[in-house]
Amino acid sequence: MSSENVLAPASSRAPKAPFDVWKVREDFPILKTRIRGKPLVYLDNAATAQKPQAVLDALERFYLEECANIHRGVHFLSERATVDHEAARAKVQRFLNAKDAREIIFVRGATEGINLVAQTYGRKHVEAGDEVVVSAMEHHSNIVPWQILCEEKNARLVVAPMNDQGELLLDKFEKLMSPRVKFVALTQVSNALGTINPVQEIIRMAHQREIPVLLDGAQAAPHLGANVRELDCDFYAFSGHKLFGPTGIGVLYGKAALLEAMPPYQGGGDMISSVTFEKTTYNSLPFKFEAGTPNIAGAVGLGAAIDYLNRIGLENAAAYERELLAYATERISAIPRLRLIGTAREKVGVLSFVLEGVHPHDAGAMLDQQGIAIRTGHHCAQPVMERFKISGTIRASLAFYNTKDEIEALVAGIKEVREVFG
Repeated sequence: MSSENVLAPASSRAPKAPFDVWKVREDFPILKTRIRGKPLVYLDNAATAQKPQAVLDALERFYLEECANIHRGVHFLSERATVDHEAARAKVQRFLNAKDAREIIFVRGATEGINLVAQTYGRKHVEAGDEVVVSAMEHHSNIVPWQILCEEKNARLVVAPMNDQGELLLDKFEKLMSPRVKFVALTQVSNALGTINPVQEIIRMAHQREIPVLLDGAQAAPHLGANVRELDCDFYAFSGHKLFGPTGIGVLYGKAALLEAMPPYQGGGDMISSVTFEKTTYNSLPFKFEAGTPNIAGAVGLGAAIDYLNRIGLENAAAYERELLAYATERISAIPRLRLIGTAREKVGVLSFVLEGVHPHDAGAMLDQQGIAIRTGHHCAQPVMERFKISGTIRASLAFYNTKDEIEALVAGIKEVREVFG
């Protein structure tokens, strides 16, 4: 990676010992599963990652030993659950290197975090004739909320282009930064291509013009980590389930001054300070944006996932993933009549490809018969597929518990698909 895309690791994420993938695999019970008599080869990590035993234990412990609602209770279980929930918030703060725990909003996932910003900051600041800039490689979750906003406000969604390798064209991106632009929303890593975008340069470019930037970090956080103060992004969203944590929990980071000035997203319990029929006074950060009973167990599980990543060393895991990606790219590229989609110089472990004469769904179904879990289709990134003039791809996405043996199983499976379809 270029120095531009390598984040300064927090001390808790520094390399600790040589990475032992076989030892790590012992931490993930599901990897022992057999599918139709075949060992599971799980290569769908960009969709959701598997959970280590430490996360499963944390979820079980919460429900067995401290299940109660938080913040308002004075009994022992409620107080204990509150402490653990807020401890998880502090763990996220340290993981992101945010300045203050008040800047960490718990949401259901990156999708809800992006919608929150669009419907609060966006509604307040975007007006008729204004522009919101996204890139050509966005997930639908970072397109549709801005389309809804632009339609409502009679504003315009502007798309920054990419080249045939799946890399953003920075010179053209900069030319889009007109006085009409009021917001930039950008994926840090493409889920469909694996491209690592030069987000620090784009953030500097936008901030020179006083344009705030939201980063969709759903694919970046599990592989690169995130240092929001070094990036200097204004908002950052990611999902717990891609970070080896539970589903239904995610995080929106926002600079405190921006969050303070934004109106609430939803109304209800815990986001209020006082309520009368005449007037409601809203709670302070972060609770102003956390209406109703939160996913308490999810937050605790996310905290456990972060603890786990700190123990194994995210930098070590990332280095191993880069080695595995290089190996997989070489092996898969050698298969006849296979074309990789997304060949950026800076990538995480995503191998998106098409097989000549084979529909992606057919390939996926045949690989499944061999216990190989991959993803097929447009990956909630239909504009990416349109850019490459295809309907969808076969996507194998890697995590630090995958092995070269599993890559060989994938290669053998693809060759078998190739033989069947000629």
